Amino acid sequence: MLDEPRSGRLTAWGNALLAGLAAPDDVAERITADDAVHRISGLPGEHAPVGLTLGLGRLRALGVTGLRLALPVAGHPLGLSGPPEFNTRAMAAGEAVLTVGAVSLGLVPEVHEAGPAGDLHVDVEWQCVAVRDAPPADVPSLGEAERELAEALRDATEALSQMDVAGAGPAAQAALEAYRARAARGREVLAPGYPPRAVRVLELAQRVAALVVIAGDGHGAAVSASQIAARSDLLRPVERTARRAQVAAYNAYVEEMDRRRP
Repeated sequence: MLDEPRSGRLTAWGNALLAGLAAPDDVAERITADDAVHRISGLPGEHAPVGLTLGLGRLRALGVTGLRLALPVAGHPLGLSGPPEFNTRAMAAGEAVLTVGAVSLGLVPEVHEAGPAGDLHVDVEWQCVAVRDAPPADVPSLGEAERELAEALRDATEALSQMDVAGAGPAAQAALEAYRARAARGREVLAPGYPPRAVRVLELAQRVAALVVIAGDGHGAAVSASQIAARSDLLRPVERTARRAQVAAYNAYVEEMDRRRP
């Protein structure tokens, strides 16, 4: 969870486009990022996959006013609303985007990679299908997410310190360095139109997610099976809290839109 999910980029920059706060070509570039190309297939009125610019324009023409993020895992359909067939597809991908407005659609990324490590060519095709018009599962408000994150970070840091979890090991150190480098670059998070509180919550959620990855890699002084199991039990709800907060941050645009609606 140290990398921004593709569905997060589509949600944030798609919302900026729908709000008229970003140009279509800039939005497509932000969503595509390091991938080669993104297309959307299954859009109503389109019989073949289309590019991001045309696809997002089609969604707006269909009456879509906002986009929501889902980050589900097995046993936790976070952000999903059904039907079961769509939920299963989204859980397999670990992410999805759902529309808000006149039509209820869900988009799940299908990633195709080719080439050697270090020189991958990545194509992404967003599979668009009809979904249930229902409240998303287990998504907290931005305020709730911020409070939960602060508590999770404090409790996890204290407990892991008592267990002498130093995050030793190459994978943990690489994760830590990647997180520090990203923070040092001051990279832009979310997109125009999002409130500063959403940016703050997302950054804290990513920090907590980094802690989970780092603490879960090295064994530190927790050498017994019972200590390792205790650490896993501790980290599981913390990871869940970080995922819920990320979804709340990306969905803050829609939350704010709902609040302003008469």
